[in-house]
Amino acid sequence: MAHDARVAFLRSAGPHDFPLLAAMRYEFRAAMDEPDEARDVFEARMIGWLGEHLGASPGAWNAWLAVDGEDAIGAVFLQIVDKVPGPVPEPEQLGYITSLYVRPEHRGAGVGAALLDAALDECRARGVDTIVLWPSARSRSLYERRGFRSPGLVMELPLVDHPGRSRLS
Repeated sequence: MAHDARVAFLRSAGPHDFPLLAAMRYEFRAAMDEPDEARDVFEARMIGWLGEHLGASPGAWNAWLAVDGEDAIGAVFLQIVDKVPGPVPEPEQLGYITSLYVRPEHRGAGVGAALLDAALDECRARGVDTIVLWPSARSRSLYERRGFRSPGLVMELPLVDHPGRSRLS
């Protein structure tokens, strides 16, 4: 799928991008609620997590960065989740998209759409059955424009209430 021309460059994230991904993850979540962890401590923990999870195994996480010159301006994460095998003809993987974040000064220019398209393209290439995500109120229209809808088949049991959880009522 063609990406918006205003996105200078979109790439799969690798180990050299871990500090950028950690910084953007902090910005994304700290905007929702007061952090209880110092930024440098969180970023070090996130970099360790990325080293263990990003691209390390078949069920690993994937991430893409949107960059403008040397500046990272957005990111998205995707995990391919294996379903339990079944004897019927259906794909046996789900996609989970999360943490689609575009720095505020770059919003509204197609960066989020380009990042989402990269994750969707990967899901299509891998023959994923269904993609799930939890939208923010602001991002909901972006996902709806790409065909996402609130399903009647999925059930959810939130065990912890937190500011990042969407309020759809």
